[in-house]
Amino acid sequence: MTGRQEPYYVDYEGDFGLSGLTEAFALASAPRDTGAALGLVTATLDAYDLARPLYDIGDLGAEQRTRFGYDTCHDEWGYADDLREDVRALVASPLADETIRTVWRAASGDRWDPAAHGLSARDWLRHVEETCAARPHRKIPGPRPEFCPIFGARPPRPDEVRDDVLAEIRFCRERTAAAPPSADTLTALEEVAATASPAVAFRLLLRALKVHSVRIDKPWYDRLEALSSRFEHCTGLVEHGLDIAWPPIDTARRDSTWDFGFSGLARSAHQDWSGSREEIHDVAAGDSVGQTRGSAAAVLLEDTLRLLGSALSDTALATLWDGASGEPRRVGGRDWLRLVADVCRERLAEAAPAYTPVVAPARTELADVVLREIRETVPAVADRVVCPYRCPVPAGDVMDLLEQVVTRIDPDLGFRLFLRVLSTLAVPLTRERYDRYRAIGERIGYGEFHVSDVEYLVDAG
Repeated sequence: MTGRQEPYYVDYEGDFGLSGLTEAFALASAPRDTGAALGLVTATLDAYDLARPLYDIGDLGAEQRTRFGYDTCHDEWGYADDLREDVRALVASPLADETIRTVWRAASGDRWDPAAHGLSARDWLRHVEETCAARPHRKIPGPRPEFCPIFGARPPRPDEVRDDVLAEIRFCRERTAAAPPSADTLTALEEVAATASPAVAFRLLLRALKVHSVRIDKPWYDRLEALSSRFEHCTGLVEHGLDIAWPPIDTARRDSTWDFGFSGLARSAHQDWSGSREEIHDVAAGDSVGQTRGSAAAVLLEDTLRLLGSALSDTALATLWDGASGEPRRVGGRDWLRLVADVCRERLAEAAPAYTPVVAPARTELADVVLREIRETVPAVADRVVCPYRCPVPAGDVMDLLEQVVTRIDPDLGFRLFLRVLSTLAVPLTRERYDRYRAIGERIGYGEFHVSDVEYLVDAG
């Protein structure tokens, strides 16, 4: 291998390290002896070795690989290394052996108690580390880099998150009272966070909450998710297996991170997209992390019902779709919108059978500010067409329809479709104009990456 030798960033699709191992134990039958327990460790390592990381440098082109200093693709930092890092944090700490045993038993569902098999907790973890060490060695020695060379993220330092992890453990103590996790477990987790590793303590806390099916309300869940994101955990690590008391679906709540509804459906269109039932279902079932199940279908259905109930002609609806999606297929008329509505209802019947679809009143107070932005853009696209080489659609026609959506249907939907049209036409934006779009998005309550999806257009010309 030539060039700069550094491991590339690996992100897991679920839990990992010691907490990931305890999950494997919690889901498995209780091992009959130490050999069987170590066999489960090996099976867990094998399973993760076969899993593909979410961010793989092999997906980068030659230019990006050169930029980041890589010339080959291989997994230099695997699950075994992450597990060893967690194990070492506990074994090398001043924690009492009983403390380590307590958190292990709580997180693993008490499937394997090392003391019952003549092992101290530290001896058990040393066996785990030896099993990891027997795996094929990495080609490049040394610790994981402090930040992701591709995405720029770095895990937080212990002192940056320790107090927040301790606060969640103490909140759990107050919230669950006499219910599990036990007071001894929570005390042990506090000690892990304070003297060994806040990161390990946080993931083991999540495992204990899941093992004991602790009911988590939405505000608590949101805090856990926010803390998890600071650790750069994968989306879903908190939510998967957690017993969450989801609030009722509310189409007025804008808690999707990205685009949503009919504009989100347009965003999903691509060159081979045909508007089929299956493709629509993928979007309708695409609830964001932290969203009540069925929310994506509910907001898509509401947008669709608004369009179906409007005075726009079938041709106008198809033109609007073409402009927002950039993939003209002459879908978008009422027959196709009825298919979209049917798919949304099917998804809601499955995910939220108690939900009754409603069309909330349009936020008309936004109309003037959204119209102003659309009209300022009209001169810049007057001579453009959507998809000029396939079924060209005059951009002016699309902009006229956007104004009608804003004034006659829903300014929120009109603004979302406007953002999609900007992206489709690659309209250059000034920083000032983009900042105004951000302000509108914040006023409506859009998610973190909704408006920023068009930030690449700033000074694109």
